Amino acid sequence: MAEKPFEGRAYVITGSGRGIGREVALLIGANGGSVVVNDPGVNLDGSGSDAGPAADTANEIVKGGGKAVANMDTVATEAGGENMIKQCMDEFGRLDGVIHVAGILRDRMIFNMAEQEWDDVVEVHLTGFFNVVKPASIIMRQNRYGRIVGFSSGSGMGGNAGQANYGAAKAGISGGVRCAARDLGRYGVTANAICPGAQTRMTQSVPDSARDLRARAGIAQAPRPASIVNQLREPKYVAPMTSYLLTDQAWNINGKVFYVSGGNVALAHDETPYRTIAKPGMWDMDELRALVPGQLMGGLANPAPPPADLDLPGRPVAAQA
Repeated sequence: MAEKPFEGRAYVITGSGRGIGREVALLIGANGGSVVVNDPGVNLDGSGSDAGPAADTANEIVKGGGKAVANMDTVATEAGGENMIKQCMDEFGRLDGVIHVAGILRDRMIFNMAEQEWDDVVEVHLTGFFNVVKPASIIMRQNRYGRIVGFSSGSGMGGNAGQANYGAAKAGISGGVRCAARDLGRYGVTANAICPGAQTRMTQSVPDSARDLRARAGIAQAPRPASIVNQLREPKYVAPMTSYLLTDQAWNINGKVFYVSGGNVALAHDETPYRTIAKPGMWDMDELRALVPGQLMGGLANPAPPPADLDLPGRPVAAQA
């Protein structure tokens, strides 16, 4: 690999004024890349605006000898996404990759969630992915080269209580990169996703009261393996693998999702059929009652089982407390 693998290349990074996005921008800038640092400086709920975060990151890159410009457009609109890509072309004369890190949180249990809370989160994360990738892909297709990195989440891959909006959007990004990979691979463009594990402003915003409430209700997030918990969790540890996916050496990594936390980098298993029952015709309900529990679902845990003292129709007596 070249000493500065991004020399002469230009990238748009959404949400790069703070957190993981900032660390990715700084690493790319230090390795020769020119960066459009996008961040409207909103609060975690999407309100407000502040030019400071984007400007600070861009200035730090420039002070280090790199090239960067700040951008405050919102990724939630088509015009905002197009403006970021246009600014990259106007400032640096080229576009080699987009990294979509921007996001907001509006945590709420699904039965309490307002439609606006759903729309706002999906708009920034999932529609935001489209809003930058669509205009970028037109240029990359013409150039027969490009890199796309979306940010998914464990909430999207495995679920997390109180995050139906966030999890759905993040799962959508995983699906989006897999499909974009097939759309663009023939043109020399790759699309991949990162599921980060890091302590950021966003993760730290979930109040202890919400965590306690979920735990008392028996719907707390499953504990993580000690090997992950003990890893360093600063956002900077997510930046190297994210940046590696932009390099020329990663030309044949396409349509994949990676979990990155501290010193751990793991390739997610592709979604494929796991267990199958089959017959030459239509199943009837009695056959399914006989085969589904043991052959399809045997040994698989319910991620949020009801309490043992809840009298549920269909639950075997032996499962009752």
